[in-house]
This record gives sequence, C-alpha cells and structure tokens, in this order.
Amino acid sequence: MNMETQIEKATDICASSRPSNLDAGLETLVYFAQQAQTLEEALSDLSEVTGEKVQRSLLRLKTEISEFEPSVTLLGQVKAGKTSLVNAMAGWADLLPSDVNPWTSVVTSLHLEAGHRQIEKKACFQFMTEGEWGRLLEKGGRIGELAGRAGAEGELHKIRSQIEEMRDRSRRRLGRKFELLMGQKHDYGYFDKNLIERYICLGDDFDEAEAEAEAEAEAEAVTGPAEQGSFADITRSADLYLNSKTLPHRLCLRDTPGVNDTFMMREQITLQAIRDSRICIVVLSAGQALSSVDMGLIRMISNLKSREIVIFVNRIDELADPSTQIPEIEDSIRQTLKTHHGPEKAEIIFGSAYWATKALTGSLENMDTASADALINWAETAVTASHAEQPAQNMVWELSGLPKLNKAISKRIVQDLGKPLLTRLASSAATAATGHFAAEAVQVEGEDHGDPGRIEEILLSFEKLSDFHLAELKNATIQVERNFQQRVDRAHATFIERATHALIQHLETNGEDAPWEYDATGLRMLLRSAYSVMSSGLTSTAETHYEAAVQDIAELLYEGFGPAVEGIQLAIPSIPPAASPIVLGQSIALDFNDGWWASWWRRTRGYKAFAKRFRELIERETEDFLTQLKMVQAPEASLAVLTRLQEFLTEQQDILEEISSRSLSKDDLRDIYHDKTETQKREAAEGALQTLRSFIE
Repeated sequence: MNMETQIEKATDICASSRPSNLDAGLETLVYFAQQAQTLEEALSDLSEVTGEKVQRSLLRLKTEISEFEPSVTLLGQVKAGKTSLVNAMAGWADLLPSDVNPWTSVVTSLHLEAGHRQIEKKACFQFMTEGEWGRLLEKGGRIGELAGRAGAEGELHKIRSQIEEMRDRSRRRLGRKFELLMGQKHDYGYFDKNLIERYICLGDDFDEAEAEAEAEAEAEAVTGPAEQGSFADITRSADLYLNSKTLPHRLCLRDTPGVNDTFMMREQITLQAIRDSRICIVVLSAGQALSSVDMGLIRMISNLKSREIVIFVNRIDELADPSTQIPEIEDSIRQTLKTHHGPEKAEIIFGSAYWATKALTGSLENMDTASADALINWAETAVTASHAEQPAQNMVWELSGLPKLNKAISKRIVQDLGKPLLTRLASSAATAATGHFAAEAVQVEGEDHGDPGRIEEILLSFEKLSDFHLAELKNATIQVERNFQQRVDRAHATFIERATHALIQHLETNGEDAPWEYDATGLRMLLRSAYSVMSSGLTSTAETHYEAAVQDIAELLYEGFGPAVEGIQLAIPSIPPAASPIVLGQSIALDFNDGWWASWWRRTRGYKAFAKRFRELIERETEDFLTQLKMVQAPEASLAVLTRLQEFLTEQQDILEEISSRSLSKDDLRDIYHDKTETQKREAAEGALQTLRSFIE
C-alpha cells in the first residue's frame, strides 16, 4: 500500500475548499531555503576549480547544508491535542492517530522533506532494549525505584501488578517473538494508518485464543501481527519519512506522549527528545491551561531558555467566550510560570487544531455548533482587515493559530540555527577559497617555496601546532569540567544540609506525626546556575584558544610562503553553544507528596533516624541527574568545543596541503591562465567567493 494514496484521500476530499495559505508564516523559512541553496551553489562553483584537498573540505560543508534538519519537539498535557496539532502542521489531517492510549510511550518523529526535494516514504520503528525493559520489570521503572527507596511497598506492589499485566498482554500479542524483538527495529518502504497504529497505539482488548493462534502463524515471522497496538508496549520510537507540499525546507516534528506516566518511561524518552531539539512547542489545553498540577511539565521547560519555547494553547474552540477568556488564560499561564521559575518571556499563541483540521479537509460546514460559535466570537477580536478579504477557509486557517505558530518556529529556526550555520559554513568555505587562490599565487611567485625539504618542514610544524592547540584546549576544558563538578557537588551538599536542617526544625516544632514537605526547586536552581557558569567558562576558554590557534596558523603560513598567503581569510571558528540542562526536569522523590512520603514517614522514628534516612534517600535520588550533568552533558559540551577546533584545523591542513602540492612551473600556470575555460572557472570562483562574503558580513 502506498501512503500517498491514503494521504490524498484523507486530506484532499474537497481540494478546492482547502486553504490556499497553508504556507502562511513560513516566509522566513522560505528565504532561508533560498539562502541555503545559494550557498550550496557557491560551494559547487568553487569545487570546479579547487584542488582535491580543498574539494574535500567543500564537500563536507555541502553535506552539512544538505543534511541540516532542524527539529521541533511537541510536549505537553495528556489530551491537549498534540497529535492533532502535529498533523495540521504537517498538512495531513489524519496522518497520525490522535487517540493514542495513555500507556503508549512512543516518540513519533515526522521527517518532512520540502516539496522540491522528493523522497521515498518509509518508516522505522525502534523497540526498547533489554536493559530498558528489564529496568521496568525488575524495579518498576522510575516510579518503582522512587517507591522502593521511600519504603512504600504497597505502592511498589501496585506498580509491579500493572507491569505484569502489560507484560502478559505483550506476550499474548507477540508470542515467541517477544524476547527476540528487544533492541531490534522494523523498517518499511511505506507506511499507512494501519501500520502506524500497530506500533504506537495500545489498541482494544482482543480474543486471547485468536491472538495465540496468530502468534504461531508463520507469516508473523516476516510481517508481525496486524492488530492495532501489536507492538505498542515495547516500541520506543517511530520515525516516518514523507514529503510536504508546503514546507520550503526539511523539518522534523517530534510528537511526544503526555508527560504523566505510570512508570515514567515517557519522562525519560521525552527528556531525550527535547535534548535532541533546540525548539519546543508546549501544547496546553485552553480548558485547563497551566497549573501547579503540571509540575512535571513545568520542570521540563524551566530548564530551557525562553527563545527555545513556544507555548501553543490549543482547543480554544471549546471556550464559550474566547475573546474574553483568552487574555485571562494568558495572564494565568504567565503567573504560573513566574511562580515556578519557568520561562516567563516565552511566546504564547492561541489556536485550535480542530479548526485547522476542518480547514484542511474542506469540511467547515460540518463543524460542531459550539465550535462554530467560538470561531465567530474569536473572529470578532482576531480578524484583521487583510483577513476579511480572504475566502472562508483561509480565514479559518488564520484563526486556527497555525500561521502564527509557523512564523514563530520559522523565526527561531533561522535566527538560532539556520543563520549561524550558514555563516559558519560560508566562513569555512571562504577560507578554503582564498587558500586556493593563495596556492596559485605561491605557484606564480615560485622562489624557494617549492623546495621539498621546506614543504616537509612546514607540514611538520603545522602538525605540531595542531596537536599543541588541541591538547591545550582539552586540558582547559577538563579544568572547566572539574570546576563544574566541584560546584555541583557543593550545591548538592548545601541543598541536603539545608533540607535536613529544615526537617529537624519541623520535627522539633511539629513532632513526628505531622508529615513534612520540601521543594526541590532550590536544588535545581543551584545546579542550573552551576551549569550556566560552566557554559560561560567553556565559551570563554574556547574563544581564547581558538584565537591563539588562528594566530599561530597565520604566522606559520606567512613564514612559510610569504606575502602570497596574506589573502587567506582565517576566521575564528564559531563556538558551539552548550545544550540546555534538560535533565534537571527529571522527577525525584521530593516532587511527590503522596503515598511514598506517607509510608516513609510512618516507617521512620527518631530525629536522627529521620535525618539519616532523608540524606540517604535524597543522595540516591539525585545521583542519576547529577551523574548525567557531570558525566554526560558537561563532557558533551566540551567535546563539541574540541570538535569545532578539530574541524577548523582539518580545513587548514587541506589548504596547506594544496599550497604545498603545487608542482606546475610558472610557464605551465600561465598557459592555464590563457585557457578560456580555466579563465571562466576562475571568474566563477571569484564570484562564488563574493557570495560567501555576503553571508559573513
């Protein structure tokens, strides 16, 4: 079955009634796509005239442009309409099932290719590893670990019962293949709605005898069982690759399940999805907006910068009086973010995926009466003079909030990701191009530059310089990491001391029968501050060592080849920013004030026992994200800084080798300059260099 047929049936029922402004808000991304193509063409022109070594560098840069795929992760409340919104953003009204069961823990990534670059539709479904499944079975997942550490055997027993039920259901569905699928993946050269539902929707109950019989069927070894939700319990992620008629540039949309989860598998997977993106859309329901109940969600987004977040308040079609209620909802959201130290300056957009879907399917006339009334109410406030002249379907698309969301996303993609990328690549390419021209100049001047012994000496000196600067930067980043680790440990110890002191004060004041609560926000803020200091330290360190490396290489080139290389544009490499410390959004025992704490309190007697057990509990609970911060995120940030310098040095080595490998005589070179074809190539290269400089200035 070909997915394109399915999509056309789902979305083009009334093609003439669909909006003609589906690309509204994408203008910034359109311009970026044009700029990226211009840069790619300039790199191709340069490749026509440069030597093999520089061509290698240019090819790396072209590959980086062609593979650039900004990703946007959607997260939010359960049943806030994330999947419906993803479908609308992708332009396919019924692409992903929007009734995913709360037990499903699948991040679904839509890899959308721009309309002018057609790709074959395909799908890849990744299953949990044995370690992930084992952690769930043996320890009850994150919640089981929390309950076990707090001594809440009753809670832990309940969780294990639920896990046993899930495991038994999976075994009935999958039969003998259950264990064999762990850590594996299924690839398809197509996808349709039935295939998607098989992997990411839990599905309805089914006849056990029938399922067991099908599990034994030989065909299952190839295609797997066909029921909805066959693999849902063990599927970790889904990747779908398809074309988009409206997008000007490729884009990845990641749909995540709701944050709340019995075993907190979702939390871990969603945190990783956020780490893989620089832009997040937080989807809220207008009916419940954002409250202290959503602390798990607030914790996640509190560790992101305001520019990395767009809040989309969905389901305004369910409001009785949108024009009056929406300002009140926005005030409430901002107050909640302020109270809980969230990103107060995050952009907030109001809209309705339901209205967008009706516009996409050309079925405005079938809209629910209450929703239609809300649409008219909102139109009286939101419709501008320019909207009033548009067809009804275009106006509804505008009122759905999708164009505003497209605009917000496009702006962030271009300003925070795309433009820095093009500037960096253009700078590297300009260095390569001017290096090529310098090689020609060296060849024209001749003199002693072609002496093999001298060339070998220059190359050896460059190798020593490269090793020296990489080693120096590595040692400096190690020191930054050590300082960070010490700061983290101090913050952790300070928090535990303060919390323990607060616990003892509570016991002295209220006795042992009154339960006690303590907010972990202070710890997260201390660690976030430490991470910020580390990020600034890495930036400062990188800047110092990058400048020193550029200076030394420039001096080496001049000493080796004289004034002929003065035209080489040696730009200081851009410094890669450290990823946000999203791991701090992970839940810990202090975030819960229910059965675990009650059990912990009942089982502990005596002030010293309280203090000792509390210390042990919090130390073990915070160990995971402290380890993630110190041993994963900090080293990753350091590695990115080192890798950027390594890339720069590799590019300089390519240029140096091209200069050094010139073996033609002056007469041969002059013959080339009199060749019409070569002259045209040189003119094209000079034009390409001017194009590159336009990206840098």
